[in-house]
Amino acid sequence: MQNHPVYTDNDPQTELSTLNLGPTHPATHGVFQNVLQLDGERIVSGVSTIGYIHRAFEKIAEHRPFYQITPLTDRLNYCSSPINNMGWHMTVEKLLGIETPKRVDYLRIIIMELARIADHLICNSVLAVDTGAATGFFYVMEYREAIYEIYEEVCGSRLTTNIGRIGGFERNFNAIAFRKLRKFLKEYPVVLKEFENLTKRNRIFIDRTKDVAAVTAEDAISYSWSGPILRATGVDYDVRAMNPYCSYEEFDFEVPVGENGDVYSRYLVRQEEMWQSLRLIEQALVKLEKEPSDIFHADVPDFYLPPKEDVYNNMEALIYHFKIVMGEIPTPNTEVYHSVEGGNGELGFYLVNDGGRSPYRLHFRRPSFINYQMYAPMSRGMLLSDAIINMSSLNVIAGELDA
Repeated sequence: MQNHPVYTDNDPQTELSTLNLGPTHPATHGVFQNVLQLDGERIVSGVSTIGYIHRAFEKIAEHRPFYQITPLTDRLNYCSSPINNMGWHMTVEKLLGIETPKRVDYLRIIIMELARIADHLICNSVLAVDTGAATGFFYVMEYREAIYEIYEEVCGSRLTTNIGRIGGFERNFNAIAFRKLRKFLKEYPVVLKEFENLTKRNRIFIDRTKDVAAVTAEDAISYSWSGPILRATGVDYDVRAMNPYCSYEEFDFEVPVGENGDVYSRYLVRQEEMWQSLRLIEQALVKLEKEPSDIFHADVPDFYLPPKEDVYNNMEALIYHFKIVMGEIPTPNTEVYHSVEGGNGELGFYLVNDGGRSPYRLHFRRPSFINYQMYAPMSRGMLLSDAIINMSSLNVIAGELDA
């Protein structure tokens, strides 16, 4: 970590003050708190506290059927909730031994990479706001709305999407969704480039972010960091490349890696990842052309809820619906772990199953919860204004702190 001056409270000439940064301060970007000891505007020490949401998702999930847990995952990183949804579905599919069709994989990649773009554009534009540049935020926000409109066409929701199902999607992508997707792919690169022109070589932005909150690769690994903030330290680790899922191994993309591990490096990594996400979506669209257009879920009637119109008019569909909902179909008595590359790091699901309709135990590996543990020690010696920028660059989402 960056070497800052060491301060102590033993000096009688030093008068320290205590500042509660959060849990409701707008600069914290979420419901969490840091109790800071300040010598003027410089941070002497700090203690990070969480637990202000009180949601207990993991325990709630242990009392729900597998397919009813999806809405809980929405509320983890709600800036990229479709990735959470897909990660959970793939965990259950791993448990049940379900192999999804290639078209389902490609559609999932499109949705997950759109979610990654939505996550990164908000993180980087908010970082710009915290350095005094609000224009870029308003500019790119329009395209997060464009992504949400695509979500709406696929699942009817925008923020907490509950998108997809175990085995695939609830419904096929319609023509409007693809039209809006292609419009986004045409327009957003221009906007992304202009946002980079506003910030990437801006002297004020560089002075506020370069060499601020620098972290070494060794420290990042020791704190189990993952995602863009780990890659910004020079560690080449991305779940999509190291442990491919959803047919990512068939795609050509690069894993952006930084050098200095500072706020500016984290910004650059996220910017480049958005370009790579656009590249992945373009490839997925090409691959979709070679797949049957009417397939959007696996052929697993034991676990995939039949369409409502079939349930109302077909006895066999009604029976399957009843058996799935009432948990009468046995599941393997085992445990599995599956992870995906979330918007801010490795998002994992550790599932212990006893053969019933609900998990016996379920643990979410929330990247924000792990990444945030380093915030207080790395803030020591910083100016308060730099600590705010550091918090923005970590992209801590409160929903992942209190699962």
